[in-house]
Amino acid sequence: MNSEIQTLHDVWLSNRTVRTTTSHQISFDDLTNSIISTGPFSFYIIDFYDMSVSHVSPSIYDIHGFEPKKFIFNDILGAIHPDDIEFVIKAEAFLTKFFFEKIGREKMMSYKISYSFRARLKNGDYTLFNHQSLMLTMDDNGGYGKSLNIHTRIDHLSNKNTYKVSLIGLHGEPSFMNLSMDESNQEIKEFSKREMEIIKLISNGLSNNEIAEKLFISALTVKKHRRNILEKSECKNTIELIKNCVLQGII
Repeated sequence: MNSEIQTLHDVWLSNRTVRTTTSHQISFDDLTNSIISTGPFSFYIIDFYDMSVSHVSPSIYDIHGFEPKKFIFNDILGAIHPDDIEFVIKAEAFLTKFFFEKIGREKMMSYKISYSFRARLKNGDYTLFNHQSLMLTMDDNGGYGKSLNIHTRIDHLSNKNTYKVSLIGLHGEPSFMNLSMDESNQEIKEFSKREMEIIKLISNGLSNNEIAEKLFISALTVKKHRRNILEKSECKNTIELIKNCVLQGII
């Protein structure tokens, strides 16, 4: 195990459960259907208690060349581009701190985490992937249990990593998009449940009037929400907004 992968393990080691946790209550099909994918993807469940993996998708062989029955967690960690592994370490450490200080670790299962990194393909080339993770179980002390991880190829959308993290709120929780690892220059941009609803409706091609009718609000209110969304997301227009949201696995 190289030093970078060991550093990642150290981040998780201090936050994992002290015992195995109960199985997730939602069916696995429901979980995978809830994760948005815009390209070829693979998935697996990692148990941070002992770093074992389960529910490995057959597509992990087609994409990375890993045999599903022999796949271990370090295989995918070792496939991360050498120039991106430091970002992944920082992202995982940052997320632990962000949940502890800003959200509350007890709410971790109500968030989908998203960031990107380059990873090695079956043919040896590297390309950009969107990493999405959803914590399935935790212990009573907030220790990490099982997590569903999905990696989607997004090189057809972009070949540049933003090196930022997004947290998409579930069950009515607010979302946080494009969080920088530079905490000295960190501006936390919170997106409400209503704003996330409007983003998804915009992506479906609905006009202001159609969105207003669907959400039972005025078209003027929708217009104000759209203006605020563009300002928060630092997007010049709707096209840029939708592209960025697709890259982050939001829509």
